[in-house]
Amino acid sequence: MRTDGIALPEAGIAGRAATLLAELGERAECCSLYDEDGSSIYHELAQQDHHEVRELISLVRGTAPGPVLDLAAGSGRLTMPLLALGREVTALELSPSMLDLLRERLGKAPAGLRGRATLVQGDMSDFALGSAFACVVLATTSISLLDETGRAGLYASVRRHLAPGGRFLLTTVDLDGSGPAERELNFSTAAGNDYRMFEYWEPGMEARVVSIFPARYDEGPVRVGLTSIRVLPADRLEAELNASGLRVAARHPLPPVGERHHSTLLEVEVAA
Repeated sequence: MRTDGIALPEAGIAGRAATLLAELGERAECCSLYDEDGSSIYHELAQQDHHEVRELISLVRGTAPGPVLDLAAGSGRLTMPLLALGREVTALELSPSMLDLLRERLGKAPAGLRGRATLVQGDMSDFALGSAFACVVLATTSISLLDETGRAGLYASVRRHLAPGGRFLLTTVDLDGSGPAERELNFSTAAGNDYRMFEYWEPGMEARVVSIFPARYDEGPVRVGLTSIRVLPADRLEAELNASGLRVAARHPLPPVGERHHSTLLEVEVAA
């Protein structure tokens, strides 16, 4: 996982999500999507979210042979496809509960695939693995969970771990400020659960606030997953990368998800 760089945002929730929380009152059990309580919700969502996976895997396939470092690996949304490429993959994740979910998935995988995976509990903003990697991947716009200091630490750590000619692949999202501030998505997961997800963001806000509620609930406690995700346009990240001794070799637009999300995959190398 990811370093949840912004505090759990109950006080910053607005719109319909705030109304639902008020209606639930003490029944609402708010948790971060990345802690022990919320990781199961995150895992369900990640299992069916294939956005950017094909594009990332295609770029990794085109890099020089060698091991891959999957940062903020979560429960293995990208780790498993990377292993399927035949690469040695190190999955670095901060959350013990997320690593447990990934370990459980690997336990059901073929021995040959499982044997190429190394799991490391660590912080993507400051890590030292003593190895060099042909490719370092940071997917799911996870960089948005780091503040400026954390991102500087990430860039320095990545630069130390890239093999000569290696690539750092990361994704980010910019938001279109037109239209309503709050958007709602309804979806069902492979586990048979239905959810309502609310995203609230207005132009000028540092972060978008995401709230995930069960679509239906009876009496008793109701678990609500919350997170705040910084809005980091690709231009801003490119300037930061340049200042850190890294260089954006290419930008790859990703298929849109929703009307206002504009996702970009940055292909980065060590500056000459």
